[in-house]
Amino acid sequence: MKGGNMMDINLQITDMAGASPEHSLVIVNFVSAIRKQLKHSTCYVYSDNVQYRFKTENGEDKTVIPDSSINCRTKSRRGNTFVDAPRFVMEVLSPTTEKYDRTEKMEIYRQQEIEEYWIVDWKNREVEVYELDYEKDIPKYFLWKVITEKNKDELKFIHFPNVKITFDELFEEVGE
Repeated sequence: MKGGNMMDINLQITDMAGASPEHSLVIVNFVSAIRKQLKHSTCYVYSDNVQYRFKTENGEDKTVIPDSSINCRTKSRRGNTFVDAPRFVMEVLSPTTEKYDRTEKMEIYRQQEIEEYWIVDWKNREVEVYELDYEKDIPKYFLWKVITEKNKDELKFIHFPNVKITFDELFEEVGE
């Protein structure tokens, strides 16, 4: 086995470590709600079985596996790995991945200029919606809104205005 393949295997195990049934259910709910809405477009929604390989600002090759992504550039891939950034990424927090999702992974997504990033906390039933914008030509994530039960009707995609998912759909059967 080549060294690069071994790294990919280890990365997948790290990314999935500690995933609970609730974690997986949020991903399934998201993908099933979005899939049909993108059916006749050039964009596709993927769950956590798709990996992306990016080159970071300091020249490192990084492979990441988002919990879910919406990719409109699906022709740009090598084997099972996409090499072009998706437009949207969602991460569902778990105790073993929360720090990584909020720091290193978020930084990789920022560098790739992924337009929209959701962090979903299923335990607290909360969605943080981040939008990429630029500060002096440098891409940066800005927290657009935190969605909870109290303002759940405000959950929406910023960059896919015709695609809808409700708060209740996202958390359906989670923690019941």
